[in-house]
Amino acid sequence: MIAELNQSRVSPQEYLDWEPLQTLRYEYIDGEVYAMTGGTLSHSEIAGNLIALLKPHLRGSGCRVLGSDGKIGVTDNGPFLYPDVSVTCDRRDQGALKFARHPQLIAEVLSPSTEAYDRGGKFALYRRLESLKEYILISSESISVDVFRLNEKRRWELIPYGEGDEIQLLSVNLSFRVEQLYEDIEFITEILE
Repeated sequence: MIAELNQSRVSPQEYLDWEPLQTLRYEYIDGEVYAMTGGTLSHSEIAGNLIALLKPHLRGSGCRVLGSDGKIGVTDNGPFLYPDVSVTCDRRDQGALKFARHPQLIAEVLSPSTEAYDRGGKFALYRRLESLKEYILISSESISVDVFRLNEKRRWELIPYGEGDEIQLLSVNLSFRVEQLYEDIEFITEILE
């Protein structure tokens, strides 16, 4: 199967059959397969903090809170992406095993190497999801959170949050202090000489 993936194009089914057998996670976009690299410990901890806020709030609601191993299929034939955190409350995703198709909330923790893609190309792919209502971008280098929310006119609006702010996630009816996302995170500041 690996030889098949070295082809210039891979079918969605080839990807879905091959990827679970791999030691790394791979995203699938337009017939191409991309290895996912690991993030920093802070990156992982920030995502974990968001999951820790979402999970008890949504317990018993029928919603699924997925971490970075939770694959999202923009369509049944891809693209297939791995956000850091996602929430689906759609009944069609309740029995899904390989990927969810109807998330209402997706969050990405930004790193310097992925920020441009997460803000641009990846967000463009996620916007194709009719179910998506909020897209959250969380800085891993400073206290800064951007929430993109789909408004009643079906346009995306940006709500930025900084130190001392209370974040409101309307898609899941949850509010919390921005500092809760950064609990136990120590930012490294460079000293210029």
